[in-house]
Amino acid sequence: MKKTFLVLTIIFLCNPIAVFALGAPPIDISYNDGIYHIVLKGDKIKKRVRFVASDHLVTNREMHQMSRARLTVNAGFFDPKNEKSMSYVVMDKQTIEDPLFNDNLMHNPILRKNLDKIINRTEFRVIQCDNDNSWRYEITPHKSAVDFACHIESSAQGGPLVYPELKLEEEFFIVKKDGKVVRETASVLHKTSRTIIGLKNGDAHILIITDEHPMDLYEVHELCKKLGLDRAMAFDGGSSTSMNYKNKIEVTSKGDGAGRSLKSFLLVY
Repeated sequence: MKKTFLVLTIIFLCNPIAVFALGAPPIDISYNDGIYHIVLKGDKIKKRVRFVASDHLVTNREMHQMSRARLTVNAGFFDPKNEKSMSYVVMDKQTIEDPLFNDNLMHNPILRKNLDKIINRTEFRVIQCDNDNSWRYEITPHKSAVDFACHIESSAQGGPLVYPELKLEEEFFIVKKDGKVVRETASVLHKTSRTIIGLKNGDAHILIITDEHPMDLYEVHELCKKLGLDRAMAFDGGSSTSMNYKNKIEVTSKGDGAGRSLKSFLLVY
């Protein structure tokens, strides 16, 4: 059984002292009109990106402090009632969170009927290939195969795909009947804070869209187009939108300042 201290033990094997000795990988952060734009630049930083999950829900700030990461951002969806993940998470080549083990998902007749769509929601992958020892990112449906001689080092599922096209119906974030929306999940059609991750020329771009500039996903789609991203997807948003960078920047959404307790996180060392 996974335990929080086991997850954190694995994290600490990254040895922050060694990282700083080799020179900190570049993280560019800009802020404009309520939106943080974070760019993880270059190939070296790809080895410093990993996804983790906590056995019990913790805030982004708590995970940031425990992991000693340079950057911590909220990741996949979860069920706050039973503290189980609604999204796949892979860490160190191992699947550590599987939504098929979430009883509330499996016992809900509407969700179970649409399980194939939910299970195949978009995920962000850190890929390592043995043939040339290269590292890269991918944004792809969960069931997509990995190239020969390559493996998923770490990943987190979220959704939906936002750019180059929105996959709202295909990933079961909305349901339409007679052309009208009759069901909506994750406030995808409403203005709220968002955590978005995208790709451009091989670099990862993270958008923290704060309460100061809430957006629906159609607006996010247009923003990604304006920024020239190649692909982009959403992680959990709304009150889950959280970011900590060193001890310099903290973003929480619609709370008391401490932030919502969460299940999975993106860490950059």
